[in-house]
Amino acid sequence: MTHLTPSAPPTPLDALLHWYETLSPSSLGDIARFYSEDARFKDPFNDVRGREAIRRIFAHMFVATDNPRFVIAEKIGQAGAAQAFVVWDFHFMLKGKPYQVHGSSHLRFDESGCVTFHRDYWDAAEELWQQLPVLGPIVAWLRRRFATPLR
Repeated sequence: MTHLTPSAPPTPLDALLHWYETLSPSSLGDIARFYSEDARFKDPFNDVRGREAIRRIFAHMFVATDNPRFVIAEKIGQAGAAQAFVVWDFHFMLKGKPYQVHGSSHLRFDESGCVTFHRDYWDAAEELWQQLPVLGPIVAWLRRRFATPLR
């Protein structure tokens, strides 16, 4: 007979990352489980404070893109840690074309395990603008222009 050992409850970080990987318009209402009321969120396009403002950013993601989803690649954090760093890929479709953005997040937690600070780091020029038909050639030219010559 096999005895099952009860697993430890997920850490706040693990629960948050599971929420991100399964995020849907219907699960956005669970944001209060993960973010403090006055949490700050910053990424290349947004800098907001407050749980409701953060929820609106994610709700807009479902309107602006098709089939958006996050895949967590790595995490650095320990149970009870006040901070964590997460590496992720964001997959989505725009006008039938698939895109993938590589990024990372710096997270800070309060004593109850809720996020108080969430900063996303990703290169909007390389990961997004350079992939778009109209802006892509311009961004590629700028990148070449400002790159340090290797010779």
